[in-house]
Amino acid sequence: MKYLNQIATAFCVAALGLMTLTSCEGGDLYSIDSPEWLSSRADSIAAAKAASQGDEEEIEGLHEDVYTVGAPDFSTGWWAAFSKYYQIPEGGKWIAQFNLSINPAASNTYKNYAMIICNDEDRGAANYREYGAIRYDNQPSGNSEWGDYINRDLVSSDLTFETDTDPGVDKLGGKVTLTVDRTEGGLIVTMTNGTVTKTYTQKTPLDNLNADQANTNIRCFLVPEGSCINFLGSTVEPIGGYTSKEDKLPLSMVLNGVPKKVLQGVTFEEAFANVTATVQFEQGVSKDVKFEELSIEVIPDMNNLGQKTLVAAYAKTFKGEAATPVIAYAQFDIVDKMYTSIGATDNSTGFWGAHSDNIKVNPGETFVSRFTNYTNGQNNWNNFVVVLCKADNTEYAVVRADNYGWGAGYDNNPNLTTSGGQSDWGAWLAAMDGAKVTTYVTNNGDGSADVVAIMEGNDGVVYQQMYQGIAVDNPNDFFFRFTVDGSHIEFDDVVGAEDNSTGFWGAHSVDIEVPINQTVSTRIKNFTNLQNNWNNFCVVLTSDRTTEYAVVRADNYGWGASYENNPNLTTSGGQSDWGAWLQAMDEAKCYVAVTNHGDSADVRVVMEGNDGNTYYQDYLGISPIDGNLFFRFTVDGSHLIFE
Repeated sequence: MKYLNQIATAFCVAALGLMTLTSCEGGDLYSIDSPEWLSSRADSIAAAKAASQGDEEEIEGLHEDVYTVGAPDFSTGWWAAFSKYYQIPEGGKWIAQFNLSINPAASNTYKNYAMIICNDEDRGAANYREYGAIRYDNQPSGNSEWGDYINRDLVSSDLTFETDTDPGVDKLGGKVTLTVDRTEGGLIVTMTNGTVTKTYTQKTPLDNLNADQANTNIRCFLVPEGSCINFLGSTVEPIGGYTSKEDKLPLSMVLNGVPKKVLQGVTFEEAFANVTATVQFEQGVSKDVKFEELSIEVIPDMNNLGQKTLVAAYAKTFKGEAATPVIAYAQFDIVDKMYTSIGATDNSTGFWGAHSDNIKVNPGETFVSRFTNYTNGQNNWNNFVVVLCKADNTEYAVVRADNYGWGAGYDNNPNLTTSGGQSDWGAWLAAMDGAKVTTYVTNNGDGSADVVAIMEGNDGVVYQQMYQGIAVDNPNDFFFRFTVDGSHIEFDDVVGAEDNSTGFWGAHSVDIEVPINQTVSTRIKNFTNLQNNWNNFCVVLTSDRTTEYAVVRADNYGWGASYENNPNLTTSGGQSDWGAWLQAMDEAKCYVAVTNHGDSADVRVVMEGNDGNTYYQDYLGISPIDGNLFFRFTVDGSHLIFE
């Protein structure tokens, strides 16, 4: 059965004929989506302004460079679209002109554009470094400029905002002339539309951030936020070349947002509503195309389990005339469950019939797991089971959800205490089908171990089961795993939308407390949209679940009062190959350990990539902290599942 959207005759022939083509990978540096009416309207506004102010000064050497950055409907978020790179040598000057369209409904001063100044590297490259950013609005108390090499005291503007909600952002629109001048040895940046002029004047030379110190070039590129930039011209030829106004033929296409897994029974429209495509045209121009503009087919069908191929065709030139279609495809799986599970979903797995992998818990460490428990409801023991063992699976103890256990470290142990079970076993058993469970497995490091289970039943009641003082003869060889008995468990505690569409700070996990002089760890499976290094999980450290000490990302970056300007902070320094690391982070298993030293905190991350390699990221000496410490996860163009 075929599922088609806007199927054209050309697609039916081309899609089957091009199934063996290799799909392009990666994205482009800038995005084009400029309806004629918007360009015409922007040009007319600029022309009217020019007429009212007299003739514009002609810019010598200005070359046509016509493309659009940001969606014309003003939906582009921060760091979601970029101009081309413009390279300015030492002693050189760059002048650009563009029409800046401001959303008429914008109520924030930062809904305009920023120019990023960086070294002579591509974003995401191992040696990429930024001087900083200069945004068109001017807010001395806000963040209209930032970066370690940008001095905000050197900024002047004839329109200043006290807060980011002051009126007047509309005055920043129209035809903007941007100048970056290095001819006098320093850096002078001027942004003006004839009404608002902002200037950055630095007379001292820039530090050389290039790995090759013989290379003194810098690069500049523009980033809109809730705005749209229609480029007009440049005096410097950008990397990738100028773009003319002429129509352009499509050359290739790559699909974005294709889910890796689709639950059986989900409709075609629901599964692929967020799929887009980036079409590459002649002259280095690209365009983001929405789902509705594509002709899409699933081969062989959407009905049965297994791997499928999504094939998409686009049959337009840049300006919309008919053209030979370009084809792209991606693979995905139809599955009957979305999450990692232990045991058959019909609860038919008998005792010891299915196990998770062993997880090591170091001395002084507590490992936190979150999952949903399902039971056949027949007996108290038909629920999850925790096995404490050595690396060779020699058991210390086996403990169940229902106040019962056994093993060398459990039987005849005078130091063992338990919480005593539940007051109403019948109500508890009924509540355990679909119960949300958090387990805490602690290696005390003194020859004992604890297991605590907090079970939020389907009846809304919170139940608890504790086993404290289990004997461990070798704290340095301590692992645990889960098994089941007439039950199954699913690691389905998800943070963020599964299509990785959740933006930064858009979803958060529960908070996990870290007592003083203890380490608390957990494991997550990380999923990413693969766009940028920061499109992965973040760890938020707080004192009271709200007041932040610091936020640290998976990619050797962080911020916050206990992070910035901290002379005691050390990090592991990132990865040797960021490109390989980013690709490996999709479905990577990540172990995150947070230590509370009382006055400082450490975050250690071990990432088992999908490429079989292990990556590390540490943040040590986050300080000061006041002894109280919680952590949680958030996401950015990504999602995670607790394991």
